[in-house]
Amino acid sequence: MPYLLRQFDYQLPESLIAQQPLERRDRSRLMLLRLGGASISHHEFQALPELLPEGTVLVLNNTRVLPRRLLGRLPGGAAVEALLLDEEEPGLWRAAVKKARRIKPGMRVVFGQGQLPAEAVRRGEYGEWLLRFDNPETVPERLERRGLAPLPPYIRRKEECATQDLLDRDAYQTCYASMPGAIAAPTAGLHFSPQVLDSLRHRAVELVELTLHVGQGTFAPVKTENVREHRLHREWYELAEPAAHRILQAKDEGRPVIAVGTTSVRALESWAQAGSPPGYQGWSELFILPPYQFRIVDGMLTNFHQPRSSLLMLVAAFYGLQPLLRAYGEAVAAGYRFFSYGDCMAILPLPE
Repeated sequence: MPYLLRQFDYQLPESLIAQQPLERRDRSRLMLLRLGGASISHHEFQALPELLPEGTVLVLNNTRVLPRRLLGRLPGGAAVEALLLDEEEPGLWRAAVKKARRIKPGMRVVFGQGQLPAEAVRRGEYGEWLLRFDNPETVPERLERRGLAPLPPYIRRKEECATQDLLDRDAYQTCYASMPGAIAAPTAGLHFSPQVLDSLRHRAVELVELTLHVGQGTFAPVKTENVREHRLHREWYELAEPAAHRILQAKDEGRPVIAVGTTSVRALESWAQAGSPPGYQGWSELFILPPYQFRIVDGMLTNFHQPRSSLLMLVAAFYGLQPLLRAYGEAVAAGYRFFSYGDCMAILPLPE
């Protein structure tokens, strides 16, 4: 019997949706769950190195968030906001646009305080707009100057504020981000600090990186009642040959492979479905929901996700839907902070 969308629902007080990052990202709370066990324990994230056995391979997504959120004006002066999703050809960007009802094909929209003028070309298949920007070769540079951090809509900012945006640009980025291309952060990685990474290395935890550029597929809402009818947008990922070799070696030696974030999980399991070649790059369209047989991932770190989301479904496929919902209920009762700037959950194998 297929799972229904309402089965992935839970009650969350709005007060628990984190609106600001912690001053020290590694001081977030960490809820520890064990596969095959019923116990739940509570820690600070900086205790992670002591919770992982030596020899663990910890897989990090090194994608870097670009400042692709733009505020603009229509010819009559009305405000408009756009999130640039991807560039289909030089200068032609697919964009999710708020307050888009007044936009017409051929209309000029001025973004970024006049620095990023664009022409609205046409609506896309999913209701997004295709925007053609002047001087395509300088768009990335102008985005860095005038674009804003692409925060999810549940993080509310009353108005454009340069100081707040600088804070968000830093906080909404992992400390190991190096490959530009994401429109949203792989949020489980936001808890890491250089100090935690050093502690992991001292504990003989092997750090391995891959790249999955977080796109529309990660946060698009599931609207079909039969969740298997939902179509997940594809996302580009790459696992280089040295990283692939280290992961396969760990699997051969029986050492756990722990994925940091659902994006790393999705990339690793997509790679497994491609036959686990020595190195790989391509598009992931993998939609993981229960029941699912994981081939690479032995454990994961993940944030607390929105009700009815594809991310919650992925975690439920790994840990079990009812045990996961019980853990979410305990997190609510204990006052955990939820979503992108919130706290962390670790789902790890039982210790030997």
